[in-house]
Amino acid sequence: MTLRIVSLNVWGGRLHEPLMRYLVDVEADVLCLQEVTRTQDAQSEWLVYRDHGVELPQRANLFEEIGAALPTHDAFFSPTARGDLFDGDRRIASEFGLATFVRKSYPVIGQASGFVHGEFSAGGWGPHPRSRNAHCIRLYNYEGGFAVTVAQMHGLRDIDGKGDTPARRHQANAFVELIRQVRQGDERLVVCGDFNVLPGSVTFDALSALGLSDLITSRGHRDTRTSFYSKEPRFADYMLVTPAVEVMTFDAVAEPEVSDHRALLLDLR
Repeated sequence: MTLRIVSLNVWGGRLHEPLMRYLVDVEADVLCLQEVTRTQDAQSEWLVYRDHGVELPQRANLFEEIGAALPTHDAFFSPTARGDLFDGDRRIASEFGLATFVRKSYPVIGQASGFVHGEFSAGGWGPHPRSRNAHCIRLYNYEGGFAVTVAQMHGLRDIDGKGDTPARRHQANAFVELIRQVRQGDERLVVCGDFNVLPGSVTFDALSALGLSDLITSRGHRDTRTSFYSKEPRFADYMLVTPAVEVMTFDAVAEPEVSDHRALLLDLR
């Protein structure tokens, strides 16, 4: 039996209808999602993020909507900050962060979440580069009789680009330490997310200490973005596995387009 893991930066739900349809239709056992919104006091389905003249539509309660669409999954939310979104001129406090959805037939037998850059910001989104976190879970596969650890990270965004910086070096080391808190021995390990780094980053040197190798570059993928993203370079999202993971299929999904990022889809056993 295969285990399907999907990693996707959902872009705040901006492409809501195709996104929701894809998240249901893909039938993932584990969904690792970045840029997820949760707003407890919203009266509208859509809110607006405003920052120095930039306005981006955001789905108000994307976390709850995905959970309702996936009743067979357990849901985990790990916010990085609580800041203001707007409903017209009305300010509404909203949370933003990572979400992980796990099919209930795979029990979560261990987990940890923590910050890889900065700390939780309760009174606003914070200065750039803003705080970022990671979430790591350990699942048990009853049919296969083994445990597998799955970790995701949303890497910090630097206005100067995706090159290595001291903050990114610290982020990589913090991510590795978080994974080590959860993983047992040399069991199967999958690591994924929107890392916001280039393929030659020190991030991968740090992760290689866990025996991980990257499926994006090693399999010739050169694009993890969709037509909704017009900049270069087009690397942002990665998925890595250890040798014990038997990869059945892997793809950086070009269609359907459900975000400005491509979904990364892995079937393993």
